[in-house]
Amino acid sequence: MISEAELGHLRRCVDLAAEALADGDEPFGSVLVSASGERLAEDRNRVAGGDRTRHPEFELARWAAANLTPEERAAATVFTSGEHCPMCAAAHAWVGLGRIVYAASSAQLVAWLTEIGAGAPPVNPLPVQEIAPHVTVEGPVERFADELRALHHECHKR
Repeated sequence: MISEAELGHLRRCVDLAAEALADGDEPFGSVLVSASGERLAEDRNRVAGGDRTRHPEFELARWAAANLTPEERAAATVFTSGEHCPMCAAAHAWVGLGRIVYAASSAQLVAWLTEIGAGAPPVNPLPVQEIAPHVTVEGPVERFADELRALHHECHKR
């Protein structure tokens, strides 16, 4: 069950996604939270500059590897506006991060992009569990679906 405090972290992820879109990037945002509930780091998509690996989940995995002990990483949660792509799921698992909570699933994203005729992503949008089977994953959280759908539609209409 996702708590009110955790919904607040997801809200921040959606706000970061909107920030990314306003800055000309794709609408994704993520927050890394400690076991005690402290926000340790956050980021948003930064792929518009040409480096398609600049996903926030990947950046948080790198940050965690450099700044947290293995025990702190395992106890942390990554909250994110969208389910991790395979690259980000692998990074998450390789650095030993804990739980993932996402607002929108990869399946939802594919459906939203299909609605507007956007092309398929360059990587198969596999569920996190297929890439990182030992990571606890929760989502989607439907209360954010309409807002995220609108952000992705706006992004791909440009």
